[in-house]
Amino acid sequence: MDLGHLGVLNWLAIAVATLAYFALGGVWFLPGMFGKAWSRSMGWDMPEGAEGPGAAIYIGPLLTSLVASIALALLAEATRADGAGDGLILGLVVGLGIAGSVLLLTAVFDPKKPEPRTWFAITGGYHIAGLTLASVIISAWR
Repeated sequence: MDLGHLGVLNWLAIAVATLAYFALGGVWFLPGMFGKAWSRSMGWDMPEGAEGPGAAIYIGPLLTSLVASIALALLAEATRADGAGDGLILGLVVGLGIAGSVLLLTAVFDPKKPEPRTWFAITGGYHIAGLTLASVIISAWR
């Protein structure tokens, strides 16, 4: 595989997968979902009614969702993942095997997080679900 494969990728599927992964994070980290527990697990306590960060903070997660979606599209191309079932398997392999294992290692060896297991469960769960969602979109749209 080489970067020449970038030209054969379905860029519309990548764009939709990127937005789906990013939007899932927007819902996942809402205060009514996992946002409060995640903030607490990080040691970030925002007073009730405090103004949160500006919109610029969302540029990073959007860009990383794009990079991950491009990587998934390249992997789908290389493995010939074709259809939602293949996408589900590819997403779970990447989500559990790569993102999950890296985040678990980060949780275990980061002494600054007050609740590393909670942080891992929420963050890992998001990335496993998001990568699987993006992979299903990309693979089904090939």
